[in-house]
Amino acid sequence: MGWLQRLFGMEKPQNAEVNPAPQATEQASSNFATATQSIPPERLGLNGEYDQSGLAKRVALAFDEDPQLDDVNTLWVAQTGSTVVLKGKVPSQEILNKMVSVARSVSGATDVDTNQATIG
Repeated sequence: MGWLQRLFGMEKPQNAEVNPAPQATEQASSNFATATQSIPPERLGLNGEYDQSGLAKRVALAFDEDPQLDDVNTLWVAQTGSTVVLKGKVPSQEILNKMVSVARSVSGATDVDTNQATIG
């Protein structure tokens, strides 16, 4: 079971991307700048749509796409605004460091909070 399935109960959508372009809304489709400003980066979903948990879902997708990060079923991904929150238990500091690096690479992530993550 992958990250997206375990955390959000969803399979990877067909055209899901870690860093998708925002979808243009109907009234803003002729003005791309307006469309990109209408969805904050941390609320951008897997397919460029508005999603309250968009950043956390895109981080989970990034974890799924990284062969070094098997689903660590004792760790959860959440978000507080543009901060990615990793909470739970990870097997090693190396894995946690890799997760922080991957999470920081996701568009819209301004920080990664590991205060609730433990090694063990």
